[in-house]
This record gives sequence, C-alpha cells and structure tokens, in this order.
Amino acid sequence: MTKYISKITALLLFSQLSFAQGNFIKDSLDIYIKREMARWNLPGMAIAVVQDGKVVFMKGYGYADVSSKRVVDENTIFQIASNSKAFTGTSLALLEHYGKLKLEDKVKTYLPYFKMHTEWKTNETTIADVLTHRIGYETFQTDLLNWNSTKSRKALIENMANVTPKYGFREKYGYCNMGFLTAGEIIPAVSDTTWDDYLKYHFFMPLGMKNTHTKYSDFVSSDKTANTSKPYTLVNYKLTELTPANVDNLGPAASVTSSVNDLSKWVMMQLNKGQYNGKQVVPESVINRTRESFTIVKSQSRKGNNFSNYGLGWFLNDANGKKVVTHDGGANGFLSKTVLVPEDNFGFVILTNSDAQYLFEALGVQLINELTKQPYKNMSSLYYNGFKQGYDADLETVKKLNETATKYHAAKETYLKLVGVYTNNVYGKIAIEAKDTYAEVSFEFHPQYKGKLKFLTANTLMIEYNDPTLGVKELKFDDKAGTSSIEIKVNDFIDMDTYLFTKESNIFKAFK
Repeated sequence: MTKYISKITALLLFSQLSFAQGNFIKDSLDIYIKREMARWNLPGMAIAVVQDGKVVFMKGYGYADVSSKRVVDENTIFQIASNSKAFTGTSLALLEHYGKLKLEDKVKTYLPYFKMHTEWKTNETTIADVLTHRIGYETFQTDLLNWNSTKSRKALIENMANVTPKYGFREKYGYCNMGFLTAGEIIPAVSDTTWDDYLKYHFFMPLGMKNTHTKYSDFVSSDKTANTSKPYTLVNYKLTELTPANVDNLGPAASVTSSVNDLSKWVMMQLNKGQYNGKQVVPESVINRTRESFTIVKSQSRKGNNFSNYGLGWFLNDANGKKVVTHDGGANGFLSKTVLVPEDNFGFVILTNSDAQYLFEALGVQLINELTKQPYKNMSSLYYNGFKQGYDADLETVKKLNETATKYHAAKETYLKLVGVYTNNVYGKIAIEAKDTYAEVSFEFHPQYKGKLKFLTANTLMIEYNDPTLGVKELKFDDKAGTSSIEIKVNDFIDMDTYLFTKESNIFKAFK
C-alpha cells in the first residue's frame, strides 16, 4: 500500500508541527488510537508494545466484525501477510545453523525444478538471493498471478522460467514474494517437514502462540478460530467488507495469521537474543544472522534516516540514531507492522483490518519518535492529508472514466469483437464474454475475479473488478486482424506490470 507515499513524505518534510515531549505510551496512546481510528474510519485494530522483556501495553480497539459488533481484543486473529517473511527468514537461518544448508548454496541444489528465464541465472541463484529481494524482479512482479490464485506452490515456482526480470541479476532491490516462496519450499527439501509444520514446531509451539496458523482453512473456520477479524476497505469512502485472500500457495511469503498476544511473544523472543521464558527458542547467532544487511533497499537522505537495507525477512534501517528492525504486511483488508529496536529492548506489533489507511504506519512512526525523544507531531494527521489527496484523485479519475464510457455508449455488437480466449506467457489465460452493455473477463487462475469491460474509445476500455482491491483501470485493446490483444492492469500494490494478452480463439469458453 505505497500509492500515496510521495505525497505523504512531502507533508512530513515540510510540517512544522511540534509540541512538548511527554510519556506518549503511558499517557496518550489509548486516546490517540481511538481518535485517529475515527479519522481513518478504521473498523478495528490491536496493538502490543514490549519493553525490557515485558508487555507494557496491549489492547484491542473497534470491531473485528462491523455487522455483528464483535469487538477486537488482544487475541483477535488477523492476516499478517508479509510479516510471515521473518518466520521464513529465521527458519532458513536456523537450518543453516544446524548444518542442513548454507545460504550461499544454489537453489537448484535443493529444488531441481527451480528455473529462471536464463540458464546461468538458474545455476547461480542462491538461497540468500531469493530471501533478500535481489534476483532482478521488480517490486511485486508477477503477483497478479501469484496472489490469491489457485496455482500450487510448485507450479508458481516452475512458472518463474517464463518471467523476464525487469532488472539485472543482483543489480538492485525488488520486493519479491516469489523469492520467499522458493526459499520456503527448500525447507521440506532438507528436512522431514513442510514449511507450515516447521514454523509450528520451531516457533509457534515453543512460544505458546496458540492462535497462530499458516493455513487459510484455519483462519476462516469459525469452529477453530472464532475470534477472527473480517477484512475491510473503503469504496467511495464507504466501509466495505472483503473476502479474505487465500494465500496458502504463497505461504512462506504471506500466509501466517496471528494475534498481538501471540506476536508479542515472538517480539520478546527476538529482543531477548532468542530466549523466551528462560528457554533458548532460537540461537542468538541465528537472530543476529537474520539482521545482517544483504541488500541495499535505498539510500536515505531524510533527517534521522540514513540507510535502508534488507536482511532475512526484515527491513533494516536507522531512525534518529537507532537501528530499527521492521516489516510491514498487507493483504486484502489487512495491514500490519512489526518493529524491533534491539538496543533499547523495545518493540511493538500493530494489526489492522482495513487496507485503505496509513494509521498502522503513522502509529509506528509515532512510537519510534517517542522512543527517540523527538518533538511530538501528529503523524496520523499528516499521513491522512496525503492519503486523502491521493484517494480523491483516484475517485476523480474513476468518475471521468465512467463519464467517458457513458458518452461513447458502445453497442453490444462492439463488445462482440472482444469475445474469446486470450493468453499471456506469464499469467496464462483469460476469457471474455459479451453482455448487452459491457463485456466480462474471467481469469484462469482466479475464479473469484470478474472484470467489467466498457469501451472508452474504439481502442481503449475501462475495467472495473468485482473485488475493489484490484481497482479501476484504463486498458488498451488492439483489434488488428490476426493479432487482437488486450491489456490487463490492477492496482500497483498488487502488481505494477501491465499484462498483454493475445487472442487465441474467438469463442468464449468458461474456465472449469
């Protein structure tokens, strides 16, 4: 969810708001959260703050289910999405510690079916490469296919052979979910268990994380996890419930579900050199290994922030003189944050159930500023101003697209020329069916997705998805004889690419 970050950054740089320093966590945090949740129309949140080996603040706010008014508490379960990556990174570092592998080992050694688009990249890619976002993929590249799809883990990895990375190998950072999926699948190749069970027996059980799971069925099954949160977004500023994303196939990158109560134990273990309740759950050397800088994310130039690197499932940066170990997570209707400041034995977890907000991010900055004794600024207010500008601009764009489509008023015969099955080398197939006043696109590996197509001009269309997470986009359509093609695009925080699909049949055929 980085869509409006440039506007937010500008607001932060030029803001001059400052107030007297106080004990924010003790005196103001509760009031702050309640007030700012109302500003953002955020239905629910849970937070846990750890200091010196103890939970100093833990509470749930708002609703896990708006319709039933079921409240959030410290045991409410959320999808934590990419906060799963720290568990995967720690797992691989632990396997290295036990001599099962080395991070410098080639992926091909353990996964014979792993293949990049060129032979030399296939042969040179190491476990460290796939764990640290340096295999050449652009951020979120191929996630249109990967996210919430029906393809298996193995099939997704095999499909990497069809992908041409945007960058050179190890050239620069590009956030890559496929890298973490690949790394996670090495676990069953060198041990006697799956990635899912490895986390269960090495982390969840030793830490007493009783409400933490890796499978979608556990999250949505009410008899197993009655205290789960529903996901929400904003549609025209109206709070709208979503269907949770099933990301079992991306498990090592994104599928963990948990509560702040459980995750506070993970944070305490991380801050206590791998120990929890007097037991060494993870060797200290493994904890340190995960915090080594493997990849430069970007060079920072903002005051108080000089570097941003990536370790093993953790972003590593500095904030006002403190090293910060952190990660965010984002799924359909959920945003989360984990932060560790090891030198101060301080950390926190924030879980939220709306993806149309930056309060989770603003609150994280607020807490770091408090720790590092910065003058008070209401970060949520500043972030909200940037968010609102971007959101309003998006609404205006969609309004204009609908007005253009209405004026063009394409006849049904016009939509008939879209009918057929199209293919893309990376994604696979889509199918388009003509309706009376629009056409509808279906997706081979996403049976839950539908896209309503309306002509804007003779060769441009707008697409509005039934899942608002995907957005409303303008597409190009080329109807040249023998080479008909159509673009498909979704929101950048899912996939930044535009996919070109070429027609292979003029007959609509529904996917089974």
